[in-house]
Amino acid sequence: MEKVDLVVRIGGESGEGIISAGEILTMACARAGFNVFTFRSYPAEVRGGHSMFQMRAANFPIFSAWDEVHILVALNQEAYDRHYRQLQKGGILIYDPAETQPHSREDLLLYAAPFKDLTTNQVQAPQAKNIVVLGIIAELFSMPIDKLQEIIREKFGRKGQAVLEKDLFALKVGADYAREHLQKKDPHQLGRGEGEPRLVLSGNMAITLGALMAGCRFFAGYPITPATDILETMMVEMPKLGGVSLQVEDEISALAMVIGASFAGKKGMTATSGPGLSLMTELIGLAAMTELPAVIIDVQRGGPATGIPTKTEQGDLFASVFGGHGDAPRVVLAPCTVEDCFYQTIRAFNLAERTQGPVLVLSDQALAQRFETMSIPDFSQIQVEDRLSIAPEDSQTYQRYRITDSGVSPMGIPGMPGAYIARGLEHDGGGLPNYEPTLHEQMQEKRFHKLNLALDNSPLNLERWGNPASEIGIISWGSTEGAIRETVRQCGDIALDVLMVKLINPLPTAGIAEFLKGKKKVIVPEVNYHAQFTHLLRTEFLFNPIPLRIYGGRPFMATEIVSKVKEVA
Repeated sequence: MEKVDLVVRIGGESGEGIISAGEILTMACARAGFNVFTFRSYPAEVRGGHSMFQMRAANFPIFSAWDEVHILVALNQEAYDRHYRQLQKGGILIYDPAETQPHSREDLLLYAAPFKDLTTNQVQAPQAKNIVVLGIIAELFSMPIDKLQEIIREKFGRKGQAVLEKDLFALKVGADYAREHLQKKDPHQLGRGEGEPRLVLSGNMAITLGALMAGCRFFAGYPITPATDILETMMVEMPKLGGVSLQVEDEISALAMVIGASFAGKKGMTATSGPGLSLMTELIGLAAMTELPAVIIDVQRGGPATGIPTKTEQGDLFASVFGGHGDAPRVVLAPCTVEDCFYQTIRAFNLAERTQGPVLVLSDQALAQRFETMSIPDFSQIQVEDRLSIAPEDSQTYQRYRITDSGVSPMGIPGMPGAYIARGLEHDGGGLPNYEPTLHEQMQEKRFHKLNLALDNSPLNLERWGNPASEIGIISWGSTEGAIRETVRQCGDIALDVLMVKLINPLPTAGIAEFLKGKKKVIVPEVNYHAQFTHLLRTEFLFNPIPLRIYGGRPFMATEIVSKVKEVA
């Protein structure tokens, strides 16, 4: 089959259905057999401001939304002005001449279509302009219109037959106009792919699925962009499995309830973003001190303070690893892809149960809200761990916080033999308050020693690819992986060795040290101003990595990393 790789970007005013249109297009292409990868940008306000959705569809594996755009659909002048520079040479612009006047690019192929007029006069539903646009796109580029119809029925069918019929008619109006009035000028044809059935998920959806798979049966959260999707999905899905999901008054209450549920024997989770994580800091210490499993999802966004809620950043690494008073141990994980979000969330629950303490999972806006195709998991191969419980015969001599070789001591459940009080105060093996210096030293050593249980040989801790003999290395974490994979693909003449670190705390030092052998230059791309991961590496390994930072609220483009690699090489 001929290689297909098409990037479509839709831009317009927030409230015009830009994101909705992009999601429909993405799902339709995925069901037609293509791999998809998306990126979105939208304002913090409910209405007003500029929104953008970009979809890449290909019939081979893809790892990023790509840097250059093949097709730009501009619903207004601002959309054109913001994005025309990203169109490749000879790129395609679809626009409404009543709303947009192209300029500055004589090389573009233009398709002018009266979006507003078609919507107002033929469809007679101004809110359906985004669907008219989808019809035009489908006809011009041989996209599977039956799949678009299928997704529209699923998405809007619940709004009633009248609304659904209007939307399907709007799709037909757009397609008919393109067929009758737009002469094909470009070579792009999408058609249908030949891929096997795959899942299409966002990062937030994958986290939710992973949590349910891991046995999460209690969720508490407070709405906060861009983590709210997790709360909303949990509210729908958790009751189906006999669990409880609550929207509470603030992030402090959310984590407090998760810790309480864990004390009662349930696997619990909360999800938040930077400002909410700040509020949870004291309770992360409580989970560490009481040795209670708790999973905390931090979908990072631009900061500090309220910052830029709808834009991406990797600025919470220090807060996640070090945040809190005293020395409060915790495990910190960082998924790199949507598929990784699923498996890392399961691992987060397993490690929370194994280490009996808090586990933080660092996602970010770009990863959380983009859609990717992923293989359907083999659920029979997924291992789920449960906490170490006391044996009935031990209940008479039970000490919840007894010192052990691993640092882990069995847990009892209220109402059953082995009940105990979980205090935030320093305590002895039985849980009674005790402030003796020697006892505090022993208990701190116990709590931190448990972190070693995360340093197993799991491939979910480190992922390495490329040329191990290369003297140039790239180390990074989180959602930068896609752009780095594209970088390796584009730098075919430059040997590169790549290590993605997914266990951020405790750092898997042995694996990182092995990677650093023979390296003369190591580049560390990350999306924050302070080069936070670079600082961790520099402190731990006493070498001088090369930081590559962006911090404008968007993810890396591969060309930015390629440029740095060529400079270093």
